[in-house]
Amino acid sequence: MLTMLNIIWLTLGGIILLFLLIGGGIGYFILKKHYRTASSNQALIITGPKLGNPDSDPRIFEDENGRSLKIIRGGGVRLRLFQTCTPVDLNSFQIKLTTPKVYTAQGVPVIADAITSVKIADSLIGIANYAEQFLGKKRHEIEEEVSKVLGTNLRAILSKLSVEEINNDRESFNQQVQEIAQKELDNMGFKITSFGLDDLRDADEENGYLDNLGRPRIAEIRKKAEMAESDAEKETRIYKAKNDQEAQDEENKRLTVIAESKKEKDVKEAQIKEETERARAKAEQSYELEKARLSQQVKEEEMKIQFIERQRQVELELEEQKRRKALADSNAYDIKAKAEAEADKARIDGETKALIEKQKGLAEATVIRERGRAEAEAKELMAQAMEKYGEAAILEMFMDMLPKYAREVAQPLSKIEGMKVIDMGGTESSGATKITSNVTKTMLGLQESLKESTGMDLKAMLESFVSRGNVNNFDNLKTEIAVSGEEEDGEEKLQEPVIGEEKQDK
Repeated sequence: MLTMLNIIWLTLGGIILLFLLIGGGIGYFILKKHYRTASSNQALIITGPKLGNPDSDPRIFEDENGRSLKIIRGGGVRLRLFQTCTPVDLNSFQIKLTTPKVYTAQGVPVIADAITSVKIADSLIGIANYAEQFLGKKRHEIEEEVSKVLGTNLRAILSKLSVEEINNDRESFNQQVQEIAQKELDNMGFKITSFGLDDLRDADEENGYLDNLGRPRIAEIRKKAEMAESDAEKETRIYKAKNDQEAQDEENKRLTVIAESKKEKDVKEAQIKEETERARAKAEQSYELEKARLSQQVKEEEMKIQFIERQRQVELELEEQKRRKALADSNAYDIKAKAEAEADKARIDGETKALIEKQKGLAEATVIRERGRAEAEAKELMAQAMEKYGEAAILEMFMDMLPKYAREVAQPLSKIEGMKVIDMGGTESSGATKITSNVTKTMLGLQESLKESTGMDLKAMLESFVSRGNVNNFDNLKTEIAVSGEEEDGEEKLQEPVIGEEKQDK
């Protein structure tokens, strides 16, 4: 029961927490939507109901018709229900003005170019006037209306002044235009921050009024100059008529003075020319001397350089000879050391080979000596056996040994499970005959080995024994040998198989 209550309470708590989170999110969204901030170059214009009391809040403006709005400069504001907020840019903007043909107070057609900077007024009423007339309009539309107002006032001031007044005192002209235009711009909510006349030129370039502004003064001065020139010419003629002789005398004197002056001039020029030529020749001679001296210095320096280079080459050659000598000494030492090493190696190799050959010869001599000794002992034993038993006993032992030897030779053939003999025809023996022939040849090799090792020719012994007619007495001989053998010691009986084994091994 308690568990169910806990679950119910936890569920209710979760639902309440969820609603609180949703409510907080909605509240934050509403607050963010209704809260506005203004930067330093902006103003917020708030319109709608319940803006506040204009008497207690200086940010609220109310006109004579009862319409009101709130203007926020910096900071932020929370909008109430059904209130709207419009940001206004307070940055200044520049307008270039060019008037059409305008006639000045003297009737001179001119064209003026001006540049002005305008911004929204800083005062509460100025921002209110701007909001009333331009809020919602685009930038180029606002600039067009302001340009028309400024252009109209610029033309008005141009028509009231003469060209001289405008051109000679542009500062006063700019101030007049700014004062008269600002009155209209105040009603529009704008403020002129600067105004300047950029250019003033003739509308008709053929007239050239501005270019001819100084011509009257120039003409007056020219007139006075011509009059003075005429008076001087008149006086000259009068004096000339009265004093022709004096003038002629004065002319002659003048010519004489001119001739003397020319003579002095020519003499002076000749002297100057002579001095100039002398100075030039001296300078050329000095130049040639200096040139020769410098050339001699250059040659001396070149000879010094060549001497230094030659000395350096000699030093380099000496160093090269030392290096080559050191290299030759080093190579000679290397060659000598290498030759000594190779000689030592050859000597050691020779001694080693000689020692090996010596040991090998000793071993071979020992083997030959032991082999000869064994063969001599075998022959001695064979001679003793021959002396004791005779040829018949030896033949009997070989005859007993041959079946055993034949059995050992044929033993590998007994391990063959199956054999196929193929007769290829021809005059030679068949396959089966070759098998028995191979066994017989193997056994015949025994008597050859026995002959080489012991010197006993089994074939010759058999032929000699048979030729003497001892074939029929062979059994009796075997019996006698056996009987005589029984009378010998046990050691003498054991010598026969030993002799046989030694002969077999041989």
